[in-house]
Amino acid sequence: MLPFTPPIVKRLLGWRKTDFKSDLEEKWSEKAVKSLVKKLKKNGTVDELEKAITTADPNTRCITIARSLDGRLQVSQKKGLPHVIYCRLWRYPDLSSHHELKPVDNCEYAFHLRREEVCVNPYHYNRVDPPTLPPVLVPKNYQGEIPSTLPELPHLDDQVSLCITCPDSSTFPMSETPPPGYITDDGEAMGSPGSTSSEFSSPGGGVAGMGSPGGATTTTGTSNNRISPSPPVDAEPVLYCEPAFWCSISYYELNTRVGETFHASQQSITVDGFTDPSNADRFCLGLLSNINRNTVVEQTRRHIGKGVRLYYIGGEVFAECMSESSIFVQSPNCNQRYGWHPATVCKIPPGCNLKIFNNQEFAALLTQSVNQGFEAVYGLTRMCTIRMSFVKGWGAEYRRQTVTSTPCWIELHLNGPLQWLDRVLTQMGSPAMICSSMS
Repeated sequence: MLPFTPPIVKRLLGWRKTDFKSDLEEKWSEKAVKSLVKKLKKNGTVDELEKAITTADPNTRCITIARSLDGRLQVSQKKGLPHVIYCRLWRYPDLSSHHELKPVDNCEYAFHLRREEVCVNPYHYNRVDPPTLPPVLVPKNYQGEIPSTLPELPHLDDQVSLCITCPDSSTFPMSETPPPGYITDDGEAMGSPGSTSSEFSSPGGGVAGMGSPGGATTTTGTSNNRISPSPPVDAEPVLYCEPAFWCSISYYELNTRVGETFHASQQSITVDGFTDPSNADRFCLGLLSNINRNTVVEQTRRHIGKGVRLYYIGGEVFAECMSESSIFVQSPNCNQRYGWHPATVCKIPPGCNLKIFNNQEFAALLTQSVNQGFEAVYGLTRMCTIRMSFVKGWGAEYRRQTVTSTPCWIELHLNGPLQWLDRVLTQMGSPAMICSSMS
């Protein structure tokens, strides 16, 4: 005998916008709707949910359920953030992360408020619009000295790397928790360089502070606080263009590149250690072979597991550790935001995530660098490369001093910023040779 499905559940299921890839996904969505209806019957807001969905009205009331300890909702062995689940079901079927959502002004129980109840009204959340980056104004006739060859950039591996830990946020595992010493937009300090919290201690036991490896403290702040010179009157605007593939990912074992480069077109992609064939939103490292692979690399590969999930949303890149082992990230853009040494490596524990690149911050740096000359602009190329190791870290407090000493690691090249840099350098009058940030 088939289980009875209440009429209200049938009506709500009829409004689903998700294009299911399998019967299992469709059945799971039915369970998610039944579970929600059961909860809402207790506070009498089922009718309000139906009204919100059928009228698409953001002025409907908050529709709330109790927040769990970790903020996520479990339906039939599958967990997710509740507002994401129901926004995906009834409004944005291709939604990949909560980073893509922002609440409407009248939502009193929006997820980010962390109240005991959380609103799941799909029309109380809107999709985040990608920010429009201002054009970089480049002088039409650049008067600076044009080098005959491209300047040699210092390699991050030539610098001693600190390693600090991205703090665990057990009550809000999907949020980015700022590192120590970070100052919020309203001036509130979220920690201090002298903090002795074990969450921010380096592997050697000492506090991984905000200074350089030599001990000099770096002033914390964002690029928004810097004053740029006025742009030249006779200047040509160079616009940012979104590429077809937002990043390219290369996999390495020690100092050897293994396999072909993966080109990411999807906003959410996973790099894992399994042996399934790779596809548009998944790069599986388990299939890649290397005849020179040693025992340490083999053992490390077994612990990559679910690996890392990368999100590119609204001009920002996030890395979320899906593995049961930590991942280690070296992002000069992220380090610049928090006032760290450019070579700093950040440890991201399982279940945590970190914003590792921001297009708007990069745009501000690029605008400033144009006024400082060709070499200053070219120097930003290293900001567009992010290195990430699995299981094993590297840095001053580690036995492995460089990323090329770690068994398994990947390198991300952010194509949009790199191509923008190339166009700016060309406009500035760069050498006749093809100017590539990868050279």
